[in-house]
Amino acid sequence: MLLLVLGMFGQTEMLGPLTKEAILKGFPDWEAVAAAYNTKPHSLQQLKAVQQPVRIEIYLGTWCSDSQSHVSAYFKVLEMADNPLIQTIYTGIPRDKAARRKYLPQAKNIEKLPTFLVYKDGKELGRIIETPVQSVEEDLLAILNK
Repeated sequence: MLLLVLGMFGQTEMLGPLTKEAILKGFPDWEAVAAAYNTKPHSLQQLKAVQQPVRIEIYLGTWCSDSQSHVSAYFKVLEMADNPLIQTIYTGIPRDKAARRKYLPQAKNIEKLPTFLVYKDGKELGRIIETPVQSVEEDLLAILNK
């Protein structure tokens, strides 16, 4: 269930399970950020070549500039990689830290946003926390190639 609320700073927040389409409809400026992102062609080719199912869970704040930057970049990377084996689940988290418990599974130990959790065969392989070390696509590949 998508929940749209006015946050404590007067900014709209999208909470709970989200889709890329819902995020872009609610925050159209994220699309411009995605369009301006310069992808790494070599990394995209490797993501296109992924041959086993991968699940990526992304916990983000629609109010968060790091989420806007890195999740928008992920939108473009995923679109250009065009690999149906890479499945993504998006979850919107509130700015108010006291209200986050409802949206963050405790067992996942998420403290910063955005956090990308990368799974293969049901096992967590690694994370991108807040800011990628190199780029979204290069960090994803580093995790997948462990």
